[in-house]
Amino acid sequence: MNQTTFPLWKFRIEDRVRWGDVDAARIIFYGAYIRFFEIAETEMFRAVGLPYGEMFDQLDVWLPRVHLECDFRQAAQLDDLLEVSVYVGRFGNKSLRLNFEVRRNGEERLVAEAHFVLVSVRRGSFETVPLPVELVKRLAPYTQPNSPDSQPDIKD
Repeated sequence: MNQTTFPLWKFRIEDRVRWGDVDAARIIFYGAYIRFFEIAETEMFRAVGLPYGEMFDQLDVWLPRVHLECDFRQAAQLDDLLEVSVYVGRFGNKSLRLNFEVRRNGEERLVAEAHFVLVSVRRGSFETVPLPVELVKRLAPYTQPNSPDSQPDIKD
């Protein structure tokens, strides 16, 4: 997939499948995909001005993952360059869903796809709280368009 056809509302990173990611057959171990998802998520938040080290202090919330689902479409192998895209698939009142797509560099066919559900909780007490308005506003550029569930209802 070249950059000109890549949707702008998807945040993208590239990373290689490393030795620690593979099994004896040099095929990526299923649990290693979480590393790729975490890097894409972290960099998307950084790109919108909310690096984790500052975001949690600034917004007084944590965003624990309460659900993770992944479908594996084809095997990635040692040293493959993977493109991992992430975007907000849905905003709820107290949660958001991040969607992930993994492809080999330059290919259309999916290697894997996943989604995480993150819940907004107050730091310390872990009481669920509404998503901070600032978080929703900042993530808007990486929100799936034309989906009624993905458009936030922002109230200041």
